[in-house]
Amino acid sequence: MSLVGGPWFEDFEVGERFDDVPAVTVTEAHTVAYQGLFGDRSRLPLDYELCEQVTGRRGLVNNSLVGNIAIGASTVPSQRVLGNLFYRGLVFRQPVFVGDTLRVSTEVVALRQNRIKAGRAASGMVALAIDVFNQRDEQVMSFARCPMIPCRDPAADTGRADSFDGIAEGFDPAILRASIPDWDLGAYRSAVGGPHFSGIEAGSGYRIEARDTVTSAPELVRMTLNLAMTHTDVKRSAYAQRLVYGGHTISMAAAQILRAFPGMLSILGWHHCDHTGPVFEADILSTMVRAKSVEALDTGGGIAHLHVTVDAERSPDAPEPGSTVNVLDWELAALFA
Repeated sequence: MSLVGGPWFEDFEVGERFDDVPAVTVTEAHTVAYQGLFGDRSRLPLDYELCEQVTGRRGLVNNSLVGNIAIGASTVPSQRVLGNLFYRGLVFRQPVFVGDTLRVSTEVVALRQNRIKAGRAASGMVALAIDVFNQRDEQVMSFARCPMIPCRDPAADTGRADSFDGIAEGFDPAILRASIPDWDLGAYRSAVGGPHFSGIEAGSGYRIEARDTVTSAPELVRMTLNLAMTHTDVKRSAYAQRLVYGGHTISMAAAQILRAFPGMLSILGWHHCDHTGPVFEADILSTMVRAKSVEALDTGGGIAHLHVTVDAERSPDAPEPGSTVNVLDWELAALFA
């Protein structure tokens, strides 16, 4: 009987592609389920009337949901993942609306085995480049991510030592500028309270008092077709609990920063996003955000580059219960009116 599962680290080849994955038509059911998980207060996905005034269409999909669908579709090569280490250069190139169909293409661009250490099973890092297209073959998203994958042979020495220098931490500013949608920012300013772009000062920082408890983590994994076994099977986790999918933590942080910036229209891109520690079900997450820099647009709005950190207070069932650890370091670009 054949065993069905994902590739081991030894199985990968640079240039290999994983494109035979289901395309996903984003429906209102997706948006409702996402809202129930995270309570995101982004105005345009919530308010169809305002959305039409600002964008010319109804039913904008929250970019964080788009990101989760894209990541889920890219998990065919990372089913055995021990943990996703980072995301780089993520840009939302086109807005997505309810009814759009997303197709994801994933390519292996670099392979590097982790340092061999006595008593530790061999594993390696697999750098993946991911592109997302809609039903009109327009590119709606691009990014790189790096899962850590175990070796089939716990004592393997693959010799793979590719440089990751070609994986840029940020993105070309011109690409980010080109991704800014042609929306009526004036209509948004008139309808929604601030702070808007003019009220954001570089260097200002905020600690979000309201924390949030991680619940229903496997449900997001299943909804987004994420195949990583560590998120649904405790026996495939490197810990004594299921590992919470990193996109869950990111989505919670995205919802929390709207408490500091309720007038934020949309996240345009991620300079970098590093998972600095594992997250477990029932951990309590707290977020801090700082405006690193701002850049004005001719429309009167602008882009704010935000640095976000997330800490987790461990649940009673987690390792080191009651302790607080940093779990996310995220720098993003957001659009303000």
